[in-house]
Amino acid sequence: MILLILVAADRAANAYTEDQMASQVQSSLALSGKPQVTIQGFPFLTQLAARDFRTVDINASNETAGTGGQLEIASLTATLHGMHIHGLKSATVDQFSASALVTFTALGKAGGIPQGITLSADGSNRVKANISIGPLSDTAVAQVTQTGANQINIKIIDAGGIPLSLLGSATNFNINIPKLPAGVSIQSISVTQQGLRIVASGRNTTLSQ
Repeated sequence: MILLILVAADRAANAYTEDQMASQVQSSLALSGKPQVTIQGFPFLTQLAARDFRTVDINASNETAGTGGQLEIASLTATLHGMHIHGLKSATVDQFSASALVTFTALGKAGGIPQGITLSADGSNRVKANISIGPLSDTAVAQVTQTGANQINIKIIDAGGIPLSLLGSATNFNINIPKLPAGVSIQSISVTQQGLRIVASGRNTTLSQ
């Protein structure tokens, strides 16, 4: 009976801490909603007493990120190894790794591309723009390049037979990635069949509200 009570207390404390941690992650990453947080390891109370958590998994879907909700994120997964709590609103993480997917629809919306242009994959670092504007119909190809710590550029390198003047902002636009936690940086960007995949990681990073 005592063992069952201890296990129940351990699980209750685990659930409460996961909820509080989800709020902290939401604030730190400027997400529109709370992600799902899972703290690995049993028993949990020993980790809580030490204020050190071995592994924390974060999952979110259909979120917007940034203070103005600038970027729609279809899915976000992150793993935090060695999370150390400092006070009520700050934590440091030994190793942080994350992956986010931005769909082609969200990419076009963030870039403000005109109606009549849809995006799809064209290799690991290129995007195909299928253009149907009035009587004109053609395909253009854009190069995807990381141009700054938090910026990705998408630029038409082959417009097919469509005049660039008709493509508006689709000819050359930037996507600004919301500010990442201190110590975390983008490691790679790639174009997949689902959209743009962004991978970030860091060591000795800081999460704060």
